[in-house]
Amino acid sequence: MAESLSVPPPWYGRTREALRAYRLVAGMWLRASLAYRASFWITTVGNAVTSLLDFVVIAVMFQHTTTLGGWTLPQVAFLYGTSGLTLGLADLLVGSLDQLGQRVRDGSVDTVLVRPAAALAQLSADRFALRRAGRVVQNLLVLGWSLWELQLDWTGPKLLVMAVLVVCGTVIFGSVFVAGAAFQFFATDAAEVQNSVTYGGATMLQYPPSVFARDLVRGAVYGIPLAFVNWLPALYLLGLPDPIGVPGWFRFASPLAALLCAAAAGLAWRAGIRSYRSTGS
Repeated sequence: MAESLSVPPPWYGRTREALRAYRLVAGMWLRASLAYRASFWITTVGNAVTSLLDFVVIAVMFQHTTTLGGWTLPQVAFLYGTSGLTLGLADLLVGSLDQLGQRVRDGSVDTVLVRPAAALAQLSADRFALRRAGRVVQNLLVLGWSLWELQLDWTGPKLLVMAVLVVCGTVIFGSVFVAGAAFQFFATDAAEVQNSVTYGGATMLQYPPSVFARDLVRGAVYGIPLAFVNWLPALYLLGLPDPIGVPGWFRFASPLAALLCAAAAGLAWRAGIRSYRSTGS
């Protein structure tokens, strides 16, 4: 009995092998990108500066008003920083999946499927681009500035909610990347549809929910649950009233939303990979 209890479950071994495959593929692309250091740093800084322009637009808006939908500039900066940070981390880890449609068209998915490693891990790490970290760093700086200006009274629960926000927000966006990639097995030209949810959703989350139509906000809560990335946790962290009209415990439900998103993305990926048929060329 003791020996049987010490045997790890089957999923543990598969997960470990998938992570190892991801590390090897990502490491290969990382070494390739660092072979040209000047190009790497120029691209990384360029990504950060380009991303910063979005926040400049928001800051310019506040030159003509003191609040936006009842939120001050530091509060909106908090939304901007957390939205961009979680999307940036998901994009860094699995953003390469948005090009899956092209790989389906040219038949290169076949090469992935014949290797003795998880296809999702290989495709997620393919063309791993550390330069995308420029977006992450830039949003971290904006988030740090907002927290400095807000001077929040940090307690144990608030620190926990903040950490959960980053992790679960990354999982939610990552799940959208995976589900969108799975859809490209059926509609190979659907990359823009995926981008409208990921990048478009992140742009929406940069602004307070009170500036959007109620039906759109409901869709972000009960449809594709992007509201759990930062809108709902921010209400608790910033001590703001609820303009959405949802149960109070939703502010702490990001782990549940992330779990449901990951499960749905996993099912979609399995359906997509099973439906794949080679181009035959």
